[in-house]
Amino acid sequence: MKEYQTITEISGPLVFAEVDEPIGYDEIVEIETPQGDTLRGQVLESSEGLVSIQVFEGTGGIDRNASVRFLGETMKMPVTEDLLGRVLDGSGNPIDGGPDIVPEEREDIVGAAINPYSREYPEEFIQTGVSAIDGMNTLVRGQKLPIFSGSGLPHNDLALQIARQATVPEEEESEEGGSEFAVIFGAMGITAEEANEFMDDFERTGALERSVVFMNLADDPAVERTVTPRMALTTAEYLAFEKGYHVLVILTDMTNYCEALREIGAAREEVPGRRGYPGYMYTDLAQLYERAGRIEGREGSVTQIPILTMPGDDDTHPIPDLTGYITEGQIMMDRDLNSQGIEPPINVSPSLSRLMDDGIGEGLTRGDHADVKDQLFAAYAEGKDLRDLVNIVGREALSETDNKYLDFADRFEEEFVQQGNDTNRTIDETLEIGWDLLSMLPKEQLNRIDEDLIEEHYREEEGETVEATAD
Repeated sequence: MKEYQTITEISGPLVFAEVDEPIGYDEIVEIETPQGDTLRGQVLESSEGLVSIQVFEGTGGIDRNASVRFLGETMKMPVTEDLLGRVLDGSGNPIDGGPDIVPEEREDIVGAAINPYSREYPEEFIQTGVSAIDGMNTLVRGQKLPIFSGSGLPHNDLALQIARQATVPEEEESEEGGSEFAVIFGAMGITAEEANEFMDDFERTGALERSVVFMNLADDPAVERTVTPRMALTTAEYLAFEKGYHVLVILTDMTNYCEALREIGAAREEVPGRRGYPGYMYTDLAQLYERAGRIEGREGSVTQIPILTMPGDDDTHPIPDLTGYITEGQIMMDRDLNSQGIEPPINVSPSLSRLMDDGIGEGLTRGDHADVKDQLFAAYAEGKDLRDLVNIVGREALSETDNKYLDFADRFEEEFVQQGNDTNRTIDETLEIGWDLLSMLPKEQLNRIDEDLIEEHYREEEGETVEATAD
């Protein structure tokens, strides 16, 4: 291990130092300040005679007299099954007052790409307890399904609801030999108030016992945000592929992560891409998202729900745009539904789960799930189209069937999507509510459902009210 006192420049979160030997990319660095503090960093770029180092704790206190030590290894995450129930900072250090971590392994945070030949196709249902997701945009094991939100929308409430409610259905557990379920929660750039809300909810509901929480706060160094999701995913991969857990990884907020990339790119004086973000942001995001999946011969799985806030509610912004290319669908949160008091305010129309059809059906959730989903989508779309027409001609000019579609759209939002943040619905309860709503329409309008299913589930009494949601 060599020690240098050859710092030539300090720029934002970066330190530049001269060296006389080859230094590896991503190598971990310790920087000792004249005040005696030791800061950690990582080699961001290495060329002959010069390296650039990103400092995780920020460059405050560093000057040209600081000492730089290269440790000769990349950053590693100490992993063990005992991490469940622990709260760590964005760099993987315990902040919950508990004992030090005694690792079983130390895994490289970059991870190893899953060989496409060894990937198992995701097709097994995860129940989140949220009807708009389970019923209309089903999540399956090994999938990456982001939530697209906007500033001020309650995406954190939805993240917490999924974290405490998500389960592997009992019948699937028995088939898999009783595999356990775990949640990895990675927060990047959140406020102290949000962090307190997260922790209060985790502790109140007991969800912390099966969770590992990584917390990077808004006043923590931005560079640390580039490490946090990798720490979280490394922990998830260990629990899934070494210990057989089915792991759900929730990452919020990916927009803060991308802002950190832009800050580092500006400090390196890189030529910017779209809206100032680095040109390699697509590749960087893909390295994170593609760590979801299942591996043939391994019992566990890693499922991802990244959450991002779209600047200006613009879904063509580079962050949601690139995320949409990489992931398998998206859950869209809606400002209008939120203003109506709908919880959670999920707009199912632009939402999509590309793997849903492989995770539902007879023997997986319920045999009528696919048909009910298709019919609900079609009826809700028809009702929303008629809302625009009503503004022009009024309800009196519409047919009786059209008015039923209008009523259907209202009740779909008020009774199917709306469920509150503390209601946990099983897939059976979700589909029962769906059948109650579809029974508002004449049988001949249910043209996407098998006739046998209509005879079995259609409610003959008109005007039958939907039962109270999931008591």
